[in-house]
Amino acid sequence: MLISLHVKNLALIEETEVNFKEGLNILSGETGAGKSILIGSINLALGARADKDMIRNGADYALVELVFQIEDKDILAAVKELEIPVEEDGIIIIQRKIQPSRSLCKICGETATTKQIKALSELLIDIHGQHEHQSLLYKKNHMEILDAFAGEELEKLKEKIKEAYHAYTSLKKELEAFCVDDSAKAKELSLSEFEYNEIEEAGLTEGEDEELEVRYRKMSNSRQIVEAASRAYQLIGNGDQTAADAVGHAVRDLRGIEQYDDHAKALADELENIDALLSDFNREIAEYLTDLEFDDEEFVQTENRLNLLNHLKLKYGGSIRQVLDYQQELASKIEKLNNADAHKAHLESQIKKTYTELKEICAKASKVRKAEAKKLSDDMVKALTDLNFLEVKFEIQVRDKEEIAANGADDVEFMISTNPGEPMKSLGSVASGGELSRIMLAIKTVLASRDRIPTMIFDEIDTGISGKTAWKVSEKLGTLAKSHQILCITHLPQIAAMADASFKIVKQVVDNKTVTTITDMEQEDVVEELARMLGGENITDAVRENARELIKLAQEKKG
Repeated sequence: MLISLHVKNLALIEETEVNFKEGLNILSGETGAGKSILIGSINLALGARADKDMIRNGADYALVELVFQIEDKDILAAVKELEIPVEEDGIIIIQRKIQPSRSLCKICGETATTKQIKALSELLIDIHGQHEHQSLLYKKNHMEILDAFAGEELEKLKEKIKEAYHAYTSLKKELEAFCVDDSAKAKELSLSEFEYNEIEEAGLTEGEDEELEVRYRKMSNSRQIVEAASRAYQLIGNGDQTAADAVGHAVRDLRGIEQYDDHAKALADELENIDALLSDFNREIAEYLTDLEFDDEEFVQTENRLNLLNHLKLKYGGSIRQVLDYQQELASKIEKLNNADAHKAHLESQIKKTYTELKEICAKASKVRKAEAKKLSDDMVKALTDLNFLEVKFEIQVRDKEEIAANGADDVEFMISTNPGEPMKSLGSVASGGELSRIMLAIKTVLASRDRIPTMIFDEIDTGISGKTAWKVSEKLGTLAKSHQILCITHLPQIAAMADASFKIVKQVVDNKTVTTITDMEQEDVVEELARMLGGENITDAVRENARELIKLAQEKKG
């Protein structure tokens, strides 16, 4: 569940922190108080696009921090599979700092990518925005909802469909590219043979370029190298007054006094080791200077060979290994072009075989979708009836598409009839705004029975409803809150009365600055807030009594 939200310097929020509870958490307040800023801040922490204009005027940065606690062992295992850090007791802290030039995301103190944040949020929270129910108007979203309901069995089939579809389309593209006229094939064959022979004649060896670059660098700077090495040789052991001679004299002097002092003997031994090292060095640098001798012809050969290798790498790949791999591709291509008819027949056979396999997997997916569509339809009718659709019919039609796509061969559409005697029509063509919000709530409720997402957020799910319908929505939220943590922004007293925890969002002016704050309400505060929702400009004792009655009725419904 979501334990807490901490927001600082974001839009109208100077700094606020709210600790959420289990069950139904209701957030309410006057229109324009900043309720949506709170939901927006959660979205920001979970990777939504950040804009520097979101930073509060006068502040250097904005900060949003979410603290989750995971109790479900399966979700915890899934989080660990994502290699996301988790603190003791299943605590996860997501933090996002927004600065004018950039934003930084962290999970439990470690820098996180947007991809990691997104993957984590899909396990922990489902956010239903103010306008999300409008997505039901678009048929393309109906399949996503059905597939989410169908679960793991269909998900595995969809992965197989995706793989088979990719293989099928790749083969078709290869055949289309191959089916060109004879003159074009002849040109392609000629070019491929030229490139193959160019690489073959070079006689490439992996790692050769690196060795040549070292030798070429050595040759190019040979004069400077020889001069420096020669000076060192002269100074150490091949000049008039060398370091080796000086060390030798020092050794003889110390050996002359070693009989008088053990320390002098130790120093003589140490210096004698240095003398031996200098002798070894002299031999090595003499050999090194001999190795530096090479003629101009060898330098030209090295330079030309290196230029050839770099030319081939620039033309066919960034390394000799890539050039050799490209040569292998050319060999395969030449073989295919020389045996065009046989290769074409092979491709056509593979396409036919792959398409047959694809259709078989799609048929299995269609069977699962149709079975799950019946279950989802039945569950939706029950959920919609609970939400005051008294004479509702709901059906999910799974039809065959003309062409197979990456998600299968099905066309899914939600059909509904909300009044007796009316025929079933597409959901997008008949449902009003208030009906759409209830239908989306029904979908979320039904899906919640199958998923394990612990926290759900509803931003104004009460759009376009009132009266008895509002009570029905309130009851449905109360039921859902028994198995999930719910955060709900609402304007309706019927829904607010069902709360397990209530929070008031207020916009006020402090020191000539507009500030939005959020506070946890006590029981009498809740009564006053409900009275505000129920009453007009003046809140009377009768309105307050009505608010208390609503709370009592909600508690009875909940019980």
